[in-house]
Amino acid sequence: MSKHLTKRSEDYSKWYNELVVKADLAETSAVRGCMVIKPYGFAIWEKMQAELDRMFKETGHQNAYFPLFVPKSLFEAEEKNAEGFAKECAVVTHYRLQNDPEKEGKLRVDPNAKLEEELVVRPTSEAIIWNTYRGWIQSHRDLPLLINQWANVVRWEMRTRLFLRTAEFLWQEGHTAHATKEEAVQEAKQMQEVYATFAEEFMAMPVVRGAKSESERFAGADDTYTIEALMQDGKALQAGTSHFLGQNFAKAFDVKYTSKEGKQEHVWATSWGVSTRLIGGLIMTHSDDAGLVLPPKLAPIQVVIVPIYKGEEQLNAIFEKLEGVIKALKAKGISVKFDDRDTMRPGAKFAEYELKGVPVRVAIGKRDLENGTVEVARRDTFDKETVSQDNVVEYIAQLLNDIQDNLYSKAVNFRNEHITEVNTFEEFKEAIENKGGFVSAHWDGTIETEDKIKELTKATIRCIPNDAVEEDGVCVFTGEKSSKRVLFAKAY
Repeated sequence: MSKHLTKRSEDYSKWYNELVVKADLAETSAVRGCMVIKPYGFAIWEKMQAELDRMFKETGHQNAYFPLFVPKSLFEAEEKNAEGFAKECAVVTHYRLQNDPEKEGKLRVDPNAKLEEELVVRPTSEAIIWNTYRGWIQSHRDLPLLINQWANVVRWEMRTRLFLRTAEFLWQEGHTAHATKEEAVQEAKQMQEVYATFAEEFMAMPVVRGAKSESERFAGADDTYTIEALMQDGKALQAGTSHFLGQNFAKAFDVKYTSKEGKQEHVWATSWGVSTRLIGGLIMTHSDDAGLVLPPKLAPIQVVIVPIYKGEEQLNAIFEKLEGVIKALKAKGISVKFDDRDTMRPGAKFAEYELKGVPVRVAIGKRDLENGTVEVARRDTFDKETVSQDNVVEYIAQLLNDIQDNLYSKAVNFRNEHITEVNTFEEFKEAIENKGGFVSAHWDGTIETEDKIKELTKATIRCIPNDAVEEDGVCVFTGEKSSKRVLFAKAY
């Protein structure tokens, strides 16, 4: 199956598109720009969702749900947010269809069913949520209000790619209200760190923690904190963002609380989110020309057992021998699939699970049965070992940890090898065009310079790293003074 994949070196974009479909993750739908997430792809999202949800709840957040539709007047209330999303909005104007009198069996929009006010299909939920919070918050006792929602959103994208950019996608969005600016800033930074921890510990995807430049901030935010990952083709991926919204939404929706001193104050706000584009990041960080490579912590199937047998008697003997192994692995929280399908040869099964990125494959045949052994193969390196059946449970448990660690180390090394420090614009252009990855350069802090660099090179400022060193320097483009380096890259 994997033999039909385009090689990454030949056409990375085509390789990605083919892999998403052939590994049974997702496919395009009848709705232009939208995708169908298939069970195997959705199982990865469910594992991501479960870990993130646990992390959110551990930091004091609760889940709620808000309407899909936002009245246009509410959406307009925070002007920067409305302006930033206006071109991406899908809008509902009518509430009913009717039979078309001129075309039998067809429907048309009922011209008499026009809504009094248009409804925006949520591109993000700040407007509807902050209008709701006005009724939830009266006193300092109601704060902090820490809410998360798992939902879908619609952003009318013209150029789409499965998982990375679709008109509708799944995500979570946190929306919190606080009594002080300091608490809100701390919340936004805390959630950036939650995202970074998830990316590194579960996705095995190293990220740079930083702040966005003014032109790259979320519309309506005072500050945007981001985690930026590097894909194998040298392009950056914004993997998660957390926004300090100041009092912009509180003032737009008149959300106030009575302080301990009895004063009426506007609350301070944050919002933060990650989406199904994380699956795209997972694919592009680890996968190879043979197919998906999944970190064990997020793999729907962590171990697959492929019996090699002739006849039902041999199959039953193999299953009987390994039944205890399967139970012991499951008792350790390891997901196992015993593939006894008689419609495929073992070689075809090996190719299927290789393509789907199953971390560990166990094969057992007649000789293994006699010798009390199994063959264990790891997906990340293709290494194989013959292991005693008596020791295989502990061996596999450790191997899954080793694979998780190896994928992270490999990705860290790749990322570090693709951060290039430059001091002239010629060096900048050379690095962006020929090496790719992150380019570390001084910048004069102006939107004009940022726009010009983007126009000339297609590279944008991915972030101002949290750990950027204060140093005297000059802007790589204008020669004006600069106090720290920022990271540029071409990006998804």
